[in-house]
Amino acid sequence: MAPTVPEIVLPSATGQRKMPVMGLGTAPEATSKVTTKDAVLEAIKQGYRHFDAAAAYGVEHSVGEAITEALKLGLISSRDELFVTSKLWVTDNHPQLIVPALKKSLKTLQLEYLDLILIHWPITTKPGAVKYPIDVSDIVEFDMEGVWTSLEECKKLGLTKAIGVSNFSIKKLEKLLCFATIPPAVNQVEVNLGWQQEKLRAFCKEKGIIVTAFSPLRKGASRGANLVMDNDILKELADAHGKTIAQICLRWLYEQGLTFVVKSYDKERMNQNLQIFDWSLTENDYKKISEIHQERLIKGPTKPLLDDLWDEE
Repeated sequence: MAPTVPEIVLPSATGQRKMPVMGLGTAPEATSKVTTKDAVLEAIKQGYRHFDAAAAYGVEHSVGEAITEALKLGLISSRDELFVTSKLWVTDNHPQLIVPALKKSLKTLQLEYLDLILIHWPITTKPGAVKYPIDVSDIVEFDMEGVWTSLEECKKLGLTKAIGVSNFSIKKLEKLLCFATIPPAVNQVEVNLGWQQEKLRAFCKEKGIIVTAFSPLRKGASRGANLVMDNDILKELADAHGKTIAQICLRWLYEQGLTFVVKSYDKERMNQNLQIFDWSLTENDYKKISEIHQERLIKGPTKPLLDDLWDEE
């Protein structure tokens, strides 16, 4: 029997939509030998029901194919059993482009609706092709209110069950909450044991915004030593519990009341990541975890980096 992933009701979502606390991230990885389509299919077989995509990842077509195949194979009886998130890229962060961009994502995913659509970054560039990193010379003013009003329209049109943001600081959330008639259901940000984001999490909790953690295992070998997976404190805790370091990290996120998207296309690790719901960390574990050095991994999507992206938080 595949483990059942706990769910939480999304605030301000249509029809009390529930979100599984753990999702599979689908950002492409050059080193992966497994295709996104095969990884999503395998994840559905193992019990994953939440999939996190984005227009900029170039994977929406593969995720959609996997869902179509899963329905054909009878792995799920209806698309409604899945929770699918996507994100709008900075080139589409213009009020008049939001609805067409979401419709384009739905067409690529072969879906009639999304469960959640997010603003990927609080940045707008000139419309055009996806470029990464973003060239700062392409940046134009981000009309947050106009963009959010268009996202609210997407929800009213039934194109998505919920709307949210990603990579928003407290300052930017405060600004958004001043005019939003539908508040953001989710803020998806980097949270891991090496970047615990206590202030931002407390603010979101107070405002009823769900936090979804990306980079929960602080992966990315290209970015130097991994402050989490190579951490001696966490190795010690993993040994004491008879768990993997990844399981310790994900269990901590779960105990914080967070949702999280974890990226692994490896069959065995996918399975291990699901085995976190029937044991607990101790008070002593928490003391040790509080000693871990804190540093943001994902500094921003632009080259050069923007000074005001995180508002010094």
